[in-house]
Amino acid sequence: MNFCSHCGEAVSLRVPEGDNLPRHVCDACGVVHYQNPKIVVGCIPEWEDRILLCRRAIEPRYGLWTLPAGFMENGETVQQGAARETLEEASARVRIGALYALFNLPHISQVYMLFRAELQDLDVGPGTESLEVALLREHEIPWDEIAFPVIGESLRLYWADRAADRFPLRSGAIERLPGPERRFRTEMY
Repeated sequence: MNFCSHCGEAVSLRVPEGDNLPRHVCDACGVVHYQNPKIVVGCIPEWEDRILLCRRAIEPRYGLWTLPAGFMENGETVQQGAARETLEEASARVRIGALYALFNLPHISQVYMLFRAELQDLDVGPGTESLEVALLREHEIPWDEIAFPVIGESLRLYWADRAADRFPLRSGAIERLPGPERRFRTEMY
């Protein structure tokens, strides 16, 4: 951040009085600009023994598979956001169920909230952010083509919980490990 969204003047990064973290503070009007993690909401759309996945038509991770999910919008609940993202990405109408997974991704300042959801019908298709959508059984999941570590981890947990016929709330953190390769560490709580 270089300029104040309140008055347009320059900002500097410093610890404001009474705070303990560096913030962008306007040098002219004194407004403190807080930056907080983004909330990503989505779901695991279920139909009998299959789930709905989307192949991404946008970056990052173009062409890879994911669950329908995206950034929560102002003025909506997390459940509304998950249903909206599913409609936008897969043209799918769902009944949102229980919260299934909550993952912290501190390395990119995001929090993922994924719900189990019931597909209302099979009238699904790719939205503007998807190349294609598919209803897949566990053995059909393209595991080597999953877009994001948080989605891969959520899918592994989901299929294990489905086999055990129990769905506890899953919570954890996924952090990127140092180095040039895409390696991540998952810590469950």
